Amino acid sequence: MKKKLLIISTLIATQLFAKTIDFETMDQNPTRVAPNSNNEILSFNSSIKNSVDSIVNISAKKHVDTNIDSLPLQQMFNDPLFKKFFGEQFGGGNQFKQNRVQRSLGSGVIISKDGYIVTNNHVIENADEITVTIGDDTTEYNGKLIGRDADSDMAVLKIETNKTLTPIKIGDSNTLQVGDVIFAIGNPFGIGSTVTQGIISALNKNKVGINRYENYIQTDASINPGNSGGALVDSRGALIGINTAIISKSGGNNGIGFAIPVDMVKDVVTKLVADGKVTRGYLGVVIGDVDNELLKVYKRKEGALVLDISADTPAAKGGLKRGDLIYAINGKNIKDRTALQNTIASFKPDEKVSLQVERDNKDINISIVLGDRTSSLAEIPVDSSITVLGGLKLSAIDAETQKQFRLPSEISGILISDVEPKSKAEKSGFQAGDVIIQIEEIEIKNFANIEVALKKYNNKYKRVYVNRYGQTILFVIQ
Repeated sequence: MKKKLLIISTLIATQLFAKTIDFETMDQNPTRVAPNSNNEILSFNSSIKNSVDSIVNISAKKHVDTNIDSLPLQQMFNDPLFKKFFGEQFGGGNQFKQNRVQRSLGSGVIISKDGYIVTNNHVIENADEITVTIGDDTTEYNGKLIGRDADSDMAVLKIETNKTLTPIKIGDSNTLQVGDVIFAIGNPFGIGSTVTQGIISALNKNKVGINRYENYIQTDASINPGNSGGALVDSRGALIGINTAIISKSGGNNGIGFAIPVDMVKDVVTKLVADGKVTRGYLGVVIGDVDNELLKVYKRKEGALVLDISADTPAAKGGLKRGDLIYAINGKNIKDRTALQNTIASFKPDEKVSLQVERDNKDINISIVLGDRTSSLAEIPVDSSITVLGGLKLSAIDAETQKQFRLPSEISGILISDVEPKSKAEKSGFQAGDVIIQIEEIEIKNFANIEVALKKYNNKYKRVYVNRYGQTILFVIQ
């Protein structure tokens, strides 16, 4: 009897715990196909050879006034404590300046028969002279800058030539899929036209921290120094993106490259050719993403969260409130703060848009007429960096920037993380590591304060107070 009970108990236990997984399997005996017969070679040459002819090499030359501010000796001379005891004769570094020529190489893509070329802004930024060669032809052309947009890292050049140019065919970045075979074409290390192959590794990559407006195509095709501004094409040879950057600790290719999608390229290029600049719509909000904690108080898992609203902006006039979750614009879903930035930027100033907003667990529609983002800091992500005031790159102060610039823990304001060379800001005396604490009578605690000050004193000379090594310094800049 005990033996029977034991067997029954074992059977019951086996039935209770012996769960099976119903794996969804593919055909276990797939057919393997040879890529070619004895007199055939698998090649994409006929598909991409015209695209290769559309690639140019760009050489940018700029004269740089180099002082030894970056050297330990001059850093000591510029230290306020040193100046206090030894005087200003050691300050400013003018006696340590020397002029040198800085050269950079990059790539570009011919987009029209009459000589328009698209490249990255960082390839030609601050260049005094731009030289263009086509493919492996050594004939040099003067590259005229038509317009550039630092926020998207795009620029348009134009060359004049009697030769027949080969504009690249344009694809559609909205139809791309992960796994698509692609080719990166450019001029790595200045050695001439080069083609590398890979696949699309990911789409809609943002928060990479390279540009203000990010919606990258990620690829494992080799993108090396000099490839910037070159073409990313599909297996038909159609342009799907402009190669922009890599993630690398060594400076070499690690299989993580990024390209600006061609739909964004077309939008920016059209504006640059028409106006020489890019105008974008704006709301006037500081925005963040929805995290796990916020999911407890919002119905939706995606959207852009309004953290702050600047006074006298389209957002304020339209009735947006702090805490609103923008989940769609004109019916198009907004996944996160980056999607909101890019979508708003795609509209022109004075366009009317309809925002779908979650407020207090209720869905509402808000109609807003967009403003002009020129000289505005609207749609600022809480951890972004921006460039204003004649060449200052500003960043929020966090643990990383405190450590990088050796800032005291109690300091508040907006950090100057970089100063553009030869800019008005540099000539005025601003330095990386300065913290803006006040503009005129407006105390600076966040980006919204910066925006209010710049709007109030737009195109006017204004007093800017910064904290440098614990001392308050005053600058005047327009």
